[in-house]
Amino acid sequence: MTAVPTYHHGNLRATLLDAAERSLRRYGADQLSLRELAREAGVSHAAPRRHFPDRQALLDALAEAGFARLDAQLRAALAGAGAEFGPRLHAVAAAYLRFATEDAALLELMFTAKHREGADRLVAAAAAPFGLMNELIEEGQAQGVLEPGDPQRAGIVLYATLQGIATLINGSLVASELLDGVVETAVDQFIRGSRRG
Repeated sequence: MTAVPTYHHGNLRATLLDAAERSLRRYGADQLSLRELAREAGVSHAAPRRHFPDRQALLDALAEAGFARLDAQLRAALAGAGAEFGPRLHAVAAAYLRFATEDAALLELMFTAKHREGADRLVAAAAAPFGLMNELIEEGQAQGVLEPGDPQRAGIVLYATLQGIATLINGSLVASELLDGVVETAVDQFIRGSRRG
């Protein structure tokens, strides 16, 4: 009989987070188990507790990593989009929707965890990607492409539009092959509806 391996793992935290994300995609947050993740990583069932004292700490770490990844993907899309506002907004919207449709379970966890009492680190982590979207709205207003006003309010409308599209795709109410065209139409309509003058 083989003994359960003891804690001798190079980067157990990253290994556990990777395994947890795979499990999240397959089975949802309710099925995540530190014990099962330890078995998958080939370490003792107590080893994960060195990094995650409990299941909630693991879920929070997953959500925090998700916000960091979303932020990196939005910034990469923006960096490659040039200086003109329209293409910049299209690039960010497309990047957000790719994340929201490819990592739907993670996105749901991110927003659920962020609204839990005491989730200050997650609120701070969420500020980066959503701050970027807010800055983009301000940029459009400064360029005269979007009507002046409260950028947060315009951002909420944009976010609600994108999240609605993601919900339709994730619920198989709209075919995923239509995503790019739907994003383009949604962003064009947002810009037209918010246009100054």
